[in-house]
Amino acid sequence: MNKKGMLVIISGPSGSGKGTVVKQLNRKDFALSISMTTRKPRAGELNGKDYLFCTKEEFVKIRESGGFLEHAEFVGNMYGTPKEYVKNQVNEGKAVILEIDVVGALQVKEKFEDSISIFLIPPSISDLYSRLKGRKTEDDATIIRRIKRAKSEIEYMQKYDYIVINDDINEAVQKLHTIIDSEYLKPSRNQNFINKILGDDFDVTTVLFGTNEQIERN
Repeated sequence: MNKKGMLVIISGPSGSGKGTVVKQLNRKDFALSISMTTRKPRAGELNGKDYLFCTKEEFVKIRESGGFLEHAEFVGNMYGTPKEYVKNQVNEGKAVILEIDVVGALQVKEKFEDSISIFLIPPSISDLYSRLKGRKTEDDATIIRRIKRAKSEIEYMQKYDYIVINDDINEAVQKLHTIIDSEYLKPSRNQNFINKILGDDFDVTTVLFGTNEQIERN
């Protein structure tokens, strides 16, 4: 593969629809990064597919060995992105989708300057509240904490490369595809092709008039 891979950071408040959107980014040149977490699985979530679920002891051991690309703690739970998997996929030319919170996003941007960051946000805070309430997975106290955290996360939107308002899932997914495809067209991600075309020794004179020997005979 000639094009250079990239890290695509997608973050936003809890309830912004990150998980739903990311699940629809299933092209062959994409690779979804699976985060490790100490929180309990929600209904329908599978270990190894949605998250890598682990104990706090296991998480701390991996963190201390430097095995995470980023890690953070949120509402009493730990989250981290395994480093080796991400690096391998980027080296293969894929766009690795990292669904992480703001703290994790800033950590990754410091380590990978060539990454792109996308902030996913609902149209309003009231809409965000309705989504959190509608999930029926958390009590009111937890929802209040999530809303407060969301307001603090929104302050970091200007540090991102792109902002996508998630009012309609299909439109949000299309915008993400457009952003990534545009990034793939940058010269910095196509250095192999640039080197190839610059080194092309195609000789139009030979094609039109033949070899030097043929030209002399004529």
